[in-house]
Amino acid sequence: VQLQASGGGLVQAGGSLRLSCAASGSIFSRAVMGWYRQAPGKQREWVASITNGGTTNYRDFVKGRFTISRDNAKNTVYLQMNSLKPEDTAVYYCNKMILQATWGQGTQVTVSS
Repeated sequence: VQLQASGGGLVQAGGSLRLSCAASGSIFSRAVMGWYRQAPGKQREWVASITNGGTTNYRDFVKGRFTISRDNAKNTVYLQMNSLKPEDTAVYYCNKMILQATWGQGTQVTVSS
């Protein structure tokens, strides 16, 4: 498996989840990694990204609530999600930002109101 996201679940609004994504070394090495999400009936959208050196970037709708991080030794990228809102409900994926690999199955995040 090249990209395997985990950590999703059902949470009430205001709650938190921490997502993990394990990537094969060939994908992870030196790549800018991103988290994406796809809500029902909508296109997949970029959420946050992190460079190999740890520089992060976020979409406005998650700034201050989500934190992306990575462990280069473990080829894993994380997404800490706090103050979750019902509109954050989606399947979350990770992938490279450029020359993306085959998408994994993602992990479902459901936020109830």
